[in-house]
Amino acid sequence: MSSSVGAEERVHRRIRYGLMCGGLANFLALYYVQPLLPGVARHFGVSASESTAVLSRATITMAVALLFVGPLSDMTGRVGIMRLSLVASGVLGLATAFAPTWHSMLVLRGLQGVALAGLPAVALAYLREETPPGSHVRANATYIMGTALGGAAGRLLPGPLHELWGWTGASAAVGVVTLVCGIGLWALVPPSRHFERSSPRLGGLLANTGRTLKDPTLVVLCLVGAATMGAFVGLCNALAFRLEGAPYLLGGAAALAFLAYPVGIPAPLAAGRLALRRGRGPAALHGVALLGAGVLLTRMSALPAIVAGLGVLTFAFLGTHSLVSGWVSDRAQRVGVGVGQAAGLYLLAYYAGSSVFGALAAYQWQSAGWPSVITGAIVLTAVAGLLVVLARRFDTP
Repeated sequence: MSSSVGAEERVHRRIRYGLMCGGLANFLALYYVQPLLPGVARHFGVSASESTAVLSRATITMAVALLFVGPLSDMTGRVGIMRLSLVASGVLGLATAFAPTWHSMLVLRGLQGVALAGLPAVALAYLREETPPGSHVRANATYIMGTALGGAAGRLLPGPLHELWGWTGASAAVGVVTLVCGIGLWALVPPSRHFERSSPRLGGLLANTGRTLKDPTLVVLCLVGAATMGAFVGLCNALAFRLEGAPYLLGGAAALAFLAYPVGIPAPLAAGRLALRRGRGPAALHGVALLGAGVLLTRMSALPAIVAGLGVLTFAFLGTHSLVSGWVSDRAQRVGVGVGQAAGLYLLAYYAGSSVFGALAAYQWQSAGWPSVITGAIVLTAVAGLLVVLARRFDTP
């Protein structure tokens, strides 16, 4: 009996660390351009607000692809899609390193966004199916930790790589790391054992989408994802430009401010422990309140305060995302909605928030300065708090 339990635990450990590896690659490939936006603007001869398209183009196409990848995984299975996602995104990442023009870069980043959709649309549903109920929070937190590591690497590695090798070298290095992580996921994550294939009929998909959108808890949780992601990404987009300008004049060293990002890596586990004690709703409210505190800290002019604010912001955002994404999967399973499709709709809203509010923050910075960026982020944070309150009220069995 003990050997059987030990073997099962080894399988679950492979799942957790394999998806952690995948989450790292996914967020690294998606967000490595963020600290390089000023360099992108110079390299391709575009404005600050235009340069954010190199990020928003990938997040927009990723969001659209999530509409299809989630349901596709409900029909065909989880693991094959995750493997293909990382390998394809690594290859496309290598291609972006050699993009000759701004428009070709945007095309490649758009295709990369489609490829990247395969992992997040499937990972949460796979975890839900392949890990025991008592391990769901822990497994979800481990996966989100991987995305946090990817986010940290995506914000810390590109700056030094860009200084050494320029845009081409930095992009090529990220592409190689993505491929290596894809191989790691391929080797570690076992085939599904508890997956149940759903009907491939279009009518069934549309009906399931309708059921998902009719559930007020799921809709509100999707909007929480959009608001928190929009506040976080928008502020980080604008921060790169703020630190390159007066009075800081950090140039390429502005990326070093993202040394605060690793503070957020343990946030999913901390948020998970709080949720086990007090429930997902109260824990998510704590996360949103902390998010607002981080935003306000970055309003200060002292560089240490800005870096501290970025650390608080990152910790709060990653903890809240871990809780809300797990809440979506749990709610979908309880009300009989396709988990993969519900997770896809959540991530659609999540990345749509990144695209829309990330670009808006860059425009606010360009037209009205940092106070305008702060105002937008605070409004989004307040909206997220109200939505969490609504989700708690609606979430009844």
